[in-house]
Amino acid sequence: MKLHGSIIVTYRCNARCNMCDVWKFPSKPADEIGVEVIRKLPQMFFANVTGGEPFARQDLPDIITELRKKAKRIVISTNGFFTDRIVTLCKRYPDLGIRISIEGLQESNDAIRGMPGQYERTQATLKQLQEMGLKDIGFAMTVQDKNYQDLVTLYKMARDLDYEFATATVHNSHYFHKWDNKVEKQEEVFAAFRALIAELLKSKKPKEWFRAYFNHGLINYIQGNPRFLPCEMGKDGFFVDPYGDVLAYNGMDEKMPMGNLKEQSWDEIWDSKRAQEVRQAVKNCKKNCWMIGSAAPAI
Repeated sequence: MKLHGSIIVTYRCNARCNMCDVWKFPSKPADEIGVEVIRKLPQMFFANVTGGEPFARQDLPDIITELRKKAKRIVISTNGFFTDRIVTLCKRYPDLGIRISIEGLQESNDAIRGMPGQYERTQATLKQLQEMGLKDIGFAMTVQDKNYQDLVTLYKMARDLDYEFATATVHNSHYFHKWDNKVEKQEEVFAAFRALIAELLKSKKPKEWFRAYFNHGLINYIQGNPRFLPCEMGKDGFFVDPYGDVLAYNGMDEKMPMGNLKEQSWDEIWDSKRAQEVRQAVKNCKKNCWMIGSAAPAI
């Protein structure tokens, strides 16, 4: 089994995104997991470090140093605002992946993220990382009614700059403390996704063809249709939240911990009766998620 994990290192965040209220419920630094919890994690082929805003933690380099012993590949999801911290860490570990959340061109992005000047800041961060020679860098965009018109333009920008380009769409869960996210302008959003798919299929890179399939899955998700493939979260993938709780997935309506790494070992959690109950709940889950969030190994 190729296991992947998403490590939510904090719920603190300096962004004020319209599709996520996690910033209203920040974790306290004293309560957040440290290296002692990271040491308990299993071996993984991929780990995504996320938040909140991961770089809000000034001890993030210590977390990454330990996590590198556990995962073959690490990608950090960030809003790109803490440029100096990002650059310093990437100088230390130039094989890290960095995905910066950009929600469209400047006007759309800054409005959606509630951070005036964030667009220019993220562009400067990415440029600096590229000049340093980092290869695994790019954008991540959550498509919604307020930014679909920028989707293809942002993809072409990423392609021309040789950045990776990842997509998601708005969704609701306990993780985001949001229950009213919805795509109202469905036909317009679908048209934008189909235009993106057409661009991706022009590529000679098989990775772009997979991304085309992934974006077709996002259309399917918005339409409320069943998943193309069964959900394997809780088996092939997992989340750890800032408090040490091990979750199958962060997209469920209800938080359902398998156990807590501050109190238990990995094997005690992963092989427990409670873990089996959570996996059954995932199997019975009626949400038709299609790798809509950071559970997807950053493609």
